[in-house]
Amino acid sequence: MTRVIRFADPLPIASAVLMGVALWLIFVWVPTETNQGAVQRILYFHVPIAWGSMLGIFIVSGSSFMYLWKKNEKWDRLAVASAEVGVVFGGLMLLTGMIWARPVWAVWWTGEAKLTTALILFFIYIAYLMFRAYFPPGAQRQRLAAIIGLIGAIDTPIIYFAANLWAQAHPPIITGPAADSESSLGSDLGLVLLTATVAFTFLFIHLVQSRYNIRKAEDDIVELKRASGTKMARAGRSS
Repeated sequence: MTRVIRFADPLPIASAVLMGVALWLIFVWVPTETNQGAVQRILYFHVPIAWGSMLGIFIVSGSSFMYLWKKNEKWDRLAVASAEVGVVFGGLMLLTGMIWARPVWAVWWTGEAKLTTALILFFIYIAYLMFRAYFPPGAQRQRLAAIIGLIGAIDTPIIYFAANLWAQAHPPIITGPAADSESSLGSDLGLVLLTATVAFTFLFIHLVQSRYNIRKAEDDIVELKRASGTKMARAGRSS
């Protein structure tokens, strides 16, 4: 009898290890920023989370395009899974941004371009998921949701270039807008930020994969119920 050896999924393990390393670098290894103080450490969460929220809408739009092209259910499931994780990252992006802005700008929120376009991205996620939740199930819902997903991706490059397009203040990576001298962090900041970004990217992919598997299981259950109902109906007619 052949023994089958099953290996653990490496993605959650890698995600946990990278997140542990990133947290150690953020709270232990990297020195405190000279201009903003300890509050600057939220940068190492805010930027990777913002990257995850923008990555999510790109996956939603790419999967939506593939669904419209191939008409394969797996692409629709991937789009929904990415949107569900993306909306969480989008909400955390706004929350961490406001927590960081309060001591730097002395306000929780401004009409700054990057903030406004980031809020629009969050609303796009909400609109996409609300549409799927309330529109009757079927191919028409999937097609219309795919179109919404494609449109949503337009906002992402606007967010990225917003600070330059409208020449408005947004805390840069090295120093804050209230800084009176150059940051002393230099390459240390870049290393920690890169590690945190990779860690949150792995976390994002792991969450999307988990949510995709759950949706696939849900779809399989619905399909089994439909097939069972069809068989029972046929048996009733034959009797």
